[in-house]
Amino acid sequence: MDFSLTEDQRALRAGMRELMERRFPRARLRAVVDAEGGGGAAAGEGAGTGAGAVDRGLWRELGAAGFFALRLPEAAGGVGLGLPEAVLAFEEAGRALLPGPLAATHLAAGLAATGAPVAGVPVAGAAVAGAAEGEAVVTALDTAGAGHGGAVLVEHLASADAVLVLGDGDAGIRTAKEIGSSAEAVRSVDPATPLHRVPGGVAPAAAGERSSGEQGAGAGRGTAARLRREAALLTAAQQLGSAVRTVETAVAHARERVQFGRAIGAFQAVQHLCASMLVRAETARSVVYAAAVTEDPGDIAAAVLLADEAAVRNARDCLQVHGGMGFTWEADVHLHLKRAWVRAEQWQTAAAAEEELAAGLMSTGARCL
Repeated sequence: MDFSLTEDQRALRAGMRELMERRFPRARLRAVVDAEGGGGAAAGEGAGTGAGAVDRGLWRELGAAGFFALRLPEAAGGVGLGLPEAVLAFEEAGRALLPGPLAATHLAAGLAATGAPVAGVPVAGAAVAGAAEGEAVVTALDTAGAGHGGAVLVEHLASADAVLVLGDGDAGIRTAKEIGSSAEAVRSVDPATPLHRVPGGVAPAAAGERSSGEQGAGAGRGTAARLRREAALLTAAQQLGSAVRTVETAVAHARERVQFGRAIGAFQAVQHLCASMLVRAETARSVVYAAAVTEDPGDIAAAVLLADEAAVRNARDCLQVHGGMGFTWEADVHLHLKRAWVRAEQWQTAAAAEEELAAGLMSTGARCL
C-alpha cells in the first residue's frame, strides 16, 4: 500500500505547520506552561482565563482554517476531506504541543453538523453550536474507563462549553456546567493540560432527554465505539507529531552542543540514540497512516501502541541527549514527555489496545481452523 502524500495533503500539512508556528510559537507555549493560577479552577469558574485555559482566539483561528471541520461535507460547511487528512492536521498539532481538547471538539463538530440524534439527543443544539467554527470548546468524558462507579479524568473542563459523553454503546452531549457540578480539580503532570476528576456513571443524556421509539436509548448504539476509535487515532497522530519533534530537537542539540572540542553528535553513543528515535517515529508514522486509511480497530490499536511508545521513549532519549540541562524547567523537552504521558492514558490505553489486538488475532486464528 502506498502511503505517499498527495500534493493536496502536503499542502494541508504545510499550511497547518505554518499556522501552528505563527499562532503557537515557543514563546506562547512557554507562556502557557509558566502561567500561575487558573489551571485548577473549578469547572465554570474563570473559564477561558488563567493557566491551562484554552486560547479562544487560537481556537477560532483553527476553526477558520477548517481544523475542526476537515471531515464535514462541503454542503455542511466543511472541507470535505477524510480521516487521513485529519491525521495529518493532528500530527502538526502534536508537533507544536498545542493544548486543548482538539479531538473531542473535532468529533463534536461532526455530530453537530449532521444534526443526527445520538441516543435520542439532537446534538446540533445550542450546547455545541459553533464547534466546527471554533466558537465552542468541547471536551470529552469517556465512561468506559470508569469501571464500577470509578472516577474519570476530563481535560480542560473549566474552559469547555460542552462535554461529549461516551457510554458503553451510545454517546451524547452534556453541558459543561452539568458535568462540572460534581467535578473535582486534580493536579496534572502536564502544566498545559488541566484535569478534573468526574464521578463515573454519568449518562450520555440527562434524565428526560432521551426520546422513545427508534430514537431511544438504542439509536446511538455503536456510535461511542466509532468515536472512541477515531479519537484514539487522532490522539496517536498527536503522539506521532511529538515523537517527530523530539527527534528534530535532539538532532539540533547534538549538532550545536560541543564537548571535548567536538559536537556531541560526532559521538557514536549519541548517534545511536538519535537513530533509534528516528526508527521509532517512522515506524509509528507508517502504522498511524495505515490505520487512517483502513480504519480497522486492530490497525488503530497498533497505531496507539507504537505512537505512545515513540512519543514517550523519544522524549526520554531526547532528555538523554540534552544531558543535565534537559531536566531543567527552561528546556522544552520535559513538556513533550509530560504531554505524552497524559495522552497515553486517553481514549485507549496500552492495555486496552493490546486486548484489541489479541481479540483480533484470536478471531483470525479461529477462522483459520
